Amino acid sequence: MPILNRDRLFPLEPTARTLSRDLYEEIAGLPIISPHGHADPAWFALNDTFPDPAKLFITPDHYVFRMLFSQGIALEDLGIARLDSGPAETDSRNIWRRFAENYHLFRATPSQLWMDHALAEVFGVTDPLNTDTADTIYDHVAACLADPTYRPRALFDRFNIEALATTDAALDPLDHHSAIAASDWTGRVIPTYRPDAVIDPDTPDFAANIAALGKATGEDTQTWAGYLAAHRARRAFFKSRGATATDHGHADPITADLSQAEATALFDKIITGTGTPADRALFRAQMLTEMAGMSVEDGLVMQLHPGSHRNHSDTILATFGPDKGFDIPKAVDYTQALGPLLNKHGLNPDLTLIMFTLDEATYARELAPLAGVYPALKLGPAWWFFDSPEGMRRFREATTETAGFYNTVGFNDDTRAFCSIPARHDVARRVDCAYLATLVESGRLARADAFELAHDLSYGLAKQAYKL
Repeated sequence: MPILNRDRLFPLEPTARTLSRDLYEEIAGLPIISPHGHADPAWFALNDTFPDPAKLFITPDHYVFRMLFSQGIALEDLGIARLDSGPAETDSRNIWRRFAENYHLFRATPSQLWMDHALAEVFGVTDPLNTDTADTIYDHVAACLADPTYRPRALFDRFNIEALATTDAALDPLDHHSAIAASDWTGRVIPTYRPDAVIDPDTPDFAANIAALGKATGEDTQTWAGYLAAHRARRAFFKSRGATATDHGHADPITADLSQAEATALFDKIITGTGTPADRALFRAQMLTEMAGMSVEDGLVMQLHPGSHRNHSDTILATFGPDKGFDIPKAVDYTQALGPLLNKHGLNPDLTLIMFTLDEATYARELAPLAGVYPALKLGPAWWFFDSPEGMRRFREATTETAGFYNTVGFNDDTRAFCSIPARHDVARRVDCAYLATLVESGRLARADAFELAHDLSYGLAKQAYKL
């Protein structure tokens, strides 16, 4: 692998490049705040050795296997299990070889940036990954993983992670988080309350989930009042395990503000299974406003991630289940959709609502103007398909003039691939430094302010916004 270019992602113009480097060197060593992601808390509770390179880098990473699948490589051949227990590759070395043989498919993509960084910086690999080097690199990484210094807790400390938030279902008992807290390890790994499965009536087994929510809390979740009380109880339980935030993966950001009587009548339809599709959509909308109200009460930061048409392929969903790379961005309205929630809670400084989008067109047109005036609303970083150098640059260009920097919340990596965490944060820091340097050299930002902003964008804003 070529040695990583120390000036990667910096501007071509020499003066701006030099300033970018100076800014980056000031903040490169800052601790990582990872306030939203999908790391498995079991990694840190059990601290077992990672199984092998393929299970570390390929099978958990939809960015990787979706690209390979797009070029005709079967998901089964990449070790992705079928729901019917049909045949799938179990030899991790073969999976790695297929990945290496096709690594050219990732040229100039964020996945290559992350992979190159992880192999070089975490595992000390110096050769390019390809067909010829596949086995050598596999053996080298596997030998590293067998070393105790490459176990999850040791890597967490080595990556200089100050805090890492996982994403956990509302019904999760959080046993792994309890085990982490009870251990002698000092790493901070906290849960995040993700209630989608007990909020969205279109979720499979929704009625059973609501019953389980009642059993877990001792509340009567067959009534509107009891159902809301159960949410408050679970949120309090998550807070007792260190949670500072909730997360909501609704397909759209539509909110509602029904009267008590209207909400009760709607819930009765939902819980008895007699609600229409319109009723179910209205219930989801009402629950976003209810969740915002609960965040005002208990202080949990609220995150909303709309704009994804999830599981676009019915065949893949039926064969392999959800989250297999077939989630596609879609257009979303925010100004009208968020109106009921923001009219009720948007002026309240006790609410922090962090809004993400997969519809970039809304940044300058809707989200930046909204975040630039409502005290409760903040903009999450460029997300998912736009968690990329160009996506991050476009985010800053589209939002800064209207919302400024301080109505954004820094960076989060949103990853299931543990070793990509430092790589992703490194990319974000470099892109922000390049943007700040460009502002300085074009006379729009004072040099001293750029150094202060570099620190805030890399560390301070995330720590503040997520109450970490």
